[in-house]
Amino acid sequence: MSEENSVEALLEEARLNASIPPPAERQRLREAASLSRAQVAAAVGVGRTTVANWETGHSDPTPPGRLPYLRLLKGLAEIYPPDSTPAPAPGPTADPAPQPATVTAPVPAAFTAAPETLRGPDGRAIEGDPGPCIQCGVETTYQSTDGRPLHFGAMCQPATATAPATMTPAAAAPAPVPAPVPTRPQRRARSAARAQADTTQLISRAVQEEAERAGGDEEAALKALIKRAIPDVMHLFNETRATARYDYTAYPALPDILKKPSKKDPDQIWEARPRFHHPGYSLRAPGDVRVTALDVNAAYLSALKCWLPIGKLEHTTGSDGVEPKRSGVHLITPAPWEHPHLPDPIGDRDEPGALWVTNATLRLLQRLSGPKYALTEAPVIHESWTSGATENFLDALRKLLSAARDEAIENRDTLTLEYVKAMYSKFISTMGESIHNREMVRPDWMHIIHSQAYANLWGKAYKAHQAGLDVVAMMGTDELHVTGDWRQVFPEGRGVAQMKIKHGDGKASGEYTVGTVAR
Repeated sequence: MSEENSVEALLEEARLNASIPPPAERQRLREAASLSRAQVAAAVGVGRTTVANWETGHSDPTPPGRLPYLRLLKGLAEIYPPDSTPAPAPGPTADPAPQPATVTAPVPAAFTAAPETLRGPDGRAIEGDPGPCIQCGVETTYQSTDGRPLHFGAMCQPATATAPATMTPAAAAPAPVPAPVPTRPQRRARSAARAQADTTQLISRAVQEEAERAGGDEEAALKALIKRAIPDVMHLFNETRATARYDYTAYPALPDILKKPSKKDPDQIWEARPRFHHPGYSLRAPGDVRVTALDVNAAYLSALKCWLPIGKLEHTTGSDGVEPKRSGVHLITPAPWEHPHLPDPIGDRDEPGALWVTNATLRLLQRLSGPKYALTEAPVIHESWTSGATENFLDALRKLLSAARDEAIENRDTLTLEYVKAMYSKFISTMGESIHNREMVRPDWMHIIHSQAYANLWGKAYKAHQAGLDVVAMMGTDELHVTGDWRQVFPEGRGVAQMKIKHGDGKASGEYTVGTVAR
């Protein structure tokens, strides 16, 4: 690049930086052009969540997407400046009022203070106490950025069905007796229910679109739905963040233990996947002990309810980073497991000694070493990478997908059921370092959710053991083989809180017999 071109590039960037609009104006410009966040993200070379963070003020534009994003905003501001047109003159029956002077000079979009809706950190409008709108006088619970009542998006409605659009509060007809104003908890509950209903429609609409596009070919429709599962579930995730209290970092700085040394090699986190077989039973030994292979429904969906770190991971030594409301990964030395009739909560290991585990595994070990279980000694904690955490971060998404799954089962809607399954399974599997999902890089979350699923399965195995059943085998996140009458322990069905007999893997009925082995 020549010296002249280099200087011009720096000057261009300086000009753009000097006029960068505030977050709310960035969103207004995009919406004015009817552009989606995904379209903007693709144009400037970043993820959709990054654009959302820029529009809500969670973060400022950074290279390499900063410069093309600023160019886009500048171009949109020239096409869609804030509305500076004076209000129309009142009707002939209204008292004449002086008209404001017509604006003749263009106003820079970045610096024009048009009334805007007050939004929270998540980008959603915030409701407050009801009051007369500063533009039309009709009562509203939404507010402007300076705290005054203002209809959402400054889109005002007339006071009555027959009132002219230009009517001022003073000229409006007497309003009817207002209904009782709902309390803030009632408004929040109503808004949350409305938001969930709107978000649920996104799932049914996607299924309907692909079914119609496939012309009744269910297999083709399912392939299309699975292909779009990742962007769709990320959209649902962002929508369910509307009522969230917690901020998070989509791309935090990661410690080396969470980074893959190569594309083929995993990082250093041990997820404690159990592959347990009871030493007292064998398929090869003659016998007639009946075993039922049980399947845990939607194991990963249930595991979304777990303690996730929501900020940058911080390093501590010893047990300093282990607190009830912190989460992350820990280097521990577990105590020996001395119960061969129960799965080791750490799983099958090739080598003893210290290993990195997730907070979900550590919490399980701490419970099992406590007075309620007293099954093992507490692990030795050497160091940790943790941050402040919440157990409810993904709860809205979990509830939404669970409700859609339940409805699909009730309606025998296989297409929706498989679509929902693809969304939550791919959401978890691609939130680490994946080329299929560039909106979120949280391998710590992925490991924690996986480990939580295994911890949930271990809890079911222990419950069966306490009820007098023998745990013959436990594998993966959702497979539990037990003796005896399992229906007295677990409810049967396809619901998230239920268990069903596992089919496939060469066992058509999910039941088989084993023999006992002398101990």
